[in-house]
Amino acid sequence: MKRWLALMLLLWALPASAIEVAGVKIADKARVGSGELVLNGAGIRTRVIFKVYVGALYLSEKKTAVAEVLAQKGAKRVALTLLRDLSAQQLNEAFEKGIHANNSTTEIEAMKPRIAALLSLFADGKEGDVILIDFLPESGTVVTLNGAPKGKPIPGADFYRALLRIWLGEKPVDEDLKNAMLGGAS
Repeated sequence: MKRWLALMLLLWALPASAIEVAGVKIADKARVGSGELVLNGAGIRTRVIFKVYVGALYLSEKKTAVAEVLAQKGAKRVALTLLRDLSAQQLNEAFEKGIHANNSTTEIEAMKPRIAALLSLFADGKEGDVILIDFLPESGTVVTLNGAPKGKPIPGADFYRALLRIWLGEKPVDEDLKNAMLGGAS
């Protein structure tokens, strides 16, 4: 009995293992700024029959409702691991389309310079590239490509919420990916 209890305590103390989606290992935790976030969910973005990327959402605590994710204070991360080569134009068009589909004309107009700043950061992406889109409350949205920061932080929690709506909005880029990022099965 004591051995069983010791084994259970040992297993409980061990960190949860990472998951794998489409051959991409997804960590169960991520350090963003000075804090640690937990994996909320991850899945595959497909377009027609093509697997485009694995998307993962990290939050300070797990949430399954879009409104709760958007309202959650603090740091957040969307991690995209490309499953195919994408041109800068393809990335820009996808982000722009997602923002326009899920935000009002008034919101888009107010964010126009910040949207332009984001779109200027994208270069051609190669299969295996990792794009991190972090929100740090003290500085804003920070984009990194394969660990290298791109451009300057883009201010505003409203801007990051607009980006999250690409994946979690009323017209998400991929309904299955939305469900997966909210902790459902991918």
